[in-house]
Order: sequence, then structure tokens, then C-alpha cells
Amino acid sequence: MIRHALFAALAPVLLALPANAQPATPQPPPEQIVAGLSRDDVDITTSFDGSEIIIYGAIKRETRIPAGAPLDVIVTLEGPAQALTVRHKERRLGIWINTGRVSVGAAPSFYVVATTRPLHLILPTAEDQRHRISIPLAMRAFAGPMEVEDAVPYTEALIRLRRASDLYRQDDGAVRLAEQTLFRADVRLPANLVEGVYSTRIFLLRDGRVIDTFRAPIEVRKVGLERWLYRLALEQPFIYGIMSLAIAVAAGWGASAAFRLVKRP
Repeated sequence: MIRHALFAALAPVLLALPANAQPATPQPPPEQIVAGLSRDDVDITTSFDGSEIIIYGAIKRETRIPAGAPLDVIVTLEGPAQALTVRHKERRLGIWINTGRVSVGAAPSFYVVATTRPLHLILPTAEDQRHRISIPLAMRAFAGPMEVEDAVPYTEALIRLRRASDLYRQDDGAVRLAEQTLFRADVRLPANLVEGVYSTRIFLLRDGRVIDTFRAPIEVRKVGLERWLYRLALEQPFIYGIMSLAIAVAAGWGASAAFRLVKRP
């Protein structure tokens, strides 16, 4: 009786559904990013002193530009993540000792944020936490048990050191947006890059909300003599050490011989 009563209650609902009902397909955003990069690889040679990547694109839309607040664009370029430990030292009884440490599970080796306007004016905290855009949120997670009560001073110290080395940077106003349609960002790369695949992300925002994203990879690799020495140091450290010692001895002997020639009357 219960089964028949349940079927009788659901029958009108089942009959009202279309025979070929399909799940609704997500609609594309009304404004989409169409972008490109001036280059998708960077070669590090012995004379490499930095480079520049031009990230450019347009906003694709089927309707007129919506009224209201203007669009904003955020561009990030992130290097391969690394695990590291941040230590705090204090001077006690005339000796510097480690008094605390924080292990970071994944911190980008390089991270740049470029924006159309100051980041704090266009990116709400909720959107930042969702997409992990700002520099403090670029560090993914902490590794192992926490040995200190507050890890914020340690991460702030790491960010400060990497800012000083030009590895972390926030370039407010570096993205130029024309007529809410065309944009361009010139991202400067320092000389002290590490090898790996770098990730480019572009965020399109309107009214403080991310409405579309775009991703593209950039490969950074050592080439020529630089790559040969790098591979030799990793794969044949003994041979690399002997070669380095021989070069040092030869350089020292050469400098000594030149000095004797100069001193000779």
C-alpha cells in the first residue's frame, strides 16, 4: 500500500518532466579573456641578466560594455614552488642561536602580481582567498607540526627577503587597460631565476568579483655551457668538484705568475 501511494504521489511530477531532459550546461561568462604572451620560454645562459615578458589580450563580449564600475585586470606570474624552512635567531649570551622555525610546504621561487589599480581597491578578501592571488596567499601550506604560536612574522620575513632579492613583487598600475577591451602588462624577470615551468594567470574582475580567468605556462631553462655545468653538478658532483678545484688552482697559479712578472725589475 505504501509503495502504491508513493508512486501515485510522484506520478504527476515524473509526467511533467520532458522525455529528453538533460542537465543544464554552464553558460560562458558574458565577458571573456582572450590573451597571449610575447614568448612562452626563457633561455638562461652564462650572460643572462634578466628578461621581460609581455602579456597582452582583449576582452571578448557579445553585448555592449555593461554600465557601472569599470573592469579590472590582475596578472600573476609564478615560479616553481619550493619547500623551505624559515628560522628566527636571537643573540643570547653573545651567541646567535635558533629560537624558532616554520616549515613552509610550498613557496613560489618567483611571484609577481601586476594590476590595473591598487590591489586592495579591486580585490576583496573573499576573492583573494578563493583564487590565492596576493603574495601572502601564494604560499600554499605549512609542512609538519607548528613549533611557534604565530607563523605570520616568519612568512612576513620570507616575503621581505624575497622582495629585497626582486623575487616577489607587487606592481600596482602595471597593467594598462584601454577602453575596457585591450590590456597589456610588461613583466620584468630578474637574473636569479630557477629552472622550471612558470605559471601565468590573468583574472578579469568587475564589481570586485572574478568573472573569468586565463592560464598559460612559460618554460624557463638553462642552455649552453650554463646547462652543461648545472647538469654536471647534479649528476656528477665528484667530477664537478675536481674540475672546480683544478680551475681554482690554475687561476691561483696564473695570478701568482702574473704578480711575479709585475714585481720583477
